[in-house]
Parts: sequence; C-alpha cells; structure tokens
Amino acid sequence: MNCKKLSVIMPAYNEGSRIYDNLQATSACLQNFCPDFELVVVNDGSRDCTKGEMTRAALKDQHIKIVSYEQNQGKGNAIREGVHAATGDVIAFLDADLDISPAHLKRYLDVLEKQPADIVIGSKMHKDSQLEYPFSRRLVSFCYYIILKTLFRLNVKDTQTGLKVFRAEVIKRIIGMVRTSGYAYDIEILAIAARSGYRIIEQPITLKYTRKASFGRIRLSDILKMAKDTLFIFYHLKIKKLYDAKTAPKEEY
Repeated sequence: MNCKKLSVIMPAYNEGSRIYDNLQATSACLQNFCPDFELVVVNDGSRDCTKGEMTRAALKDQHIKIVSYEQNQGKGNAIREGVHAATGDVIAFLDADLDISPAHLKRYLDVLEKQPADIVIGSKMHKDSQLEYPFSRRLVSFCYYIILKTLFRLNVKDTQTGLKVFRAEVIKRIIGMVRTSGYAYDIEILAIAARSGYRIIEQPITLKYTRKASFGRIRLSDILKMAKDTLFIFYHLKIKKLYDAKTAPKEEY
C-alpha cells in the first residue's frame, strides 16, 4: 500500500503507567506498514501519572506527539484537540487501552485507498467481528443502535467503536462543526458526515475487553449526558437542519 502520512489520535484519561507500553506498542505496529506517521496522544486532564508516562514515551520515540491540558473536558474534546494538532493526509482515532489493536489500521487504510470511501469505521456489529465483550455492553450497544437508527436513519450499525479513519480534509471540515465534547461526539461526527454526503464504510474488528468493570469508566452521569447530547444533535440536525460540512471551510491550524 502506498501509505500517505498518517496521524493517529489517541485520547488518554487516567491511563496510568500502561500508556507508556501502549504508545510504544502502537508505534512499533504502525512502523510495519506505514513509514510516515505521527501518533498524537492527547492527555485529557488526567489526575494520575499519564502525562509523565506520555512524556517519557515521546522522549524515546520521535513519532509520538503530545497534546495536554490540565482540566478534564471529555473524550470528544480530546479528539478535537488531536485533529487540530494532526498534520497527516489521513487521520485515525484509536483508543488508548488498545482493546482494538492498531494492526486493524492496515486494512482500514487499504479500504480507504481502494474504495470510494471518505471514512472507514470499526463496527462491533459487523458479521465478521470477533468480540470478547460483556453481555451488558452488547445489550446497551444494540439498544443505542436502535435509538440512533430511529432518530438519524444513519446507514451504519455502530457509531461508538473507537477505531475510525478519515481523509484529513473531511474530518478537518467536520470537526469545526462538532458541538458536543463527551461520548456523543462519535454520533455527531458521523451524522454530519452522512448529511454532507460523505461515504462511510464499516469494517470488522477484533475486540478484547480489558476493563475490570462491565462499563469501564463510563458512569451514570456520562450516560445521561450522552442522552442529552444525542437529543441536542437530533434537534440541530433534523429540526434546524444545520450541518453541511461540504459547504464549510476546512479548518487550518
């Protein structure tokens, strides 16, 4: 594959000492198939040793680029800051826990290059996906899929999987229109993309869930905020009929 420059954005919040090993593992994996890349890790106001471990990793590996701020502002905001800092022709999102291996990116980049796609996303509901995932999370994901299908008529089955790949000009147009900062940011990005006529292709994932609790770090307050943000997105998309990324200028940073 003729790999253009790839920017991989990795939001991180209270990842502790394991962020160092995960950054090193991700960089080593990317070097196997993409010689020109940067790994943009965003410290979203962590209260533990995450920032120090990120810095230690960056000192060892020049591919690692750090973005950091003191106050926790949500995963969506971390993604936004990462997109602002990214300089690649292709921009990917990857969760810091590596429950989904960065090795998936090789296939996703191939799909983006060879098919008429603007966005390639991982889907837990793809028929070829292999999941080691708590039943409670599967049930919530399915129920949320039904809600999103009803509200937005999106032609995708899974908006929430953390692995996504975009043509840079597409995500840089979309990101300036995103108004949510929490877990609903995925929905808003894909809803804007679909409304703007960008083509989204879903791909299978292999997921190995490593969090001790069934819902990981997601709290009830996060779920309630996500529901509120989802209705906010629906209002602006369907009622006010906003969001058309193709008529918006690409943001330059």
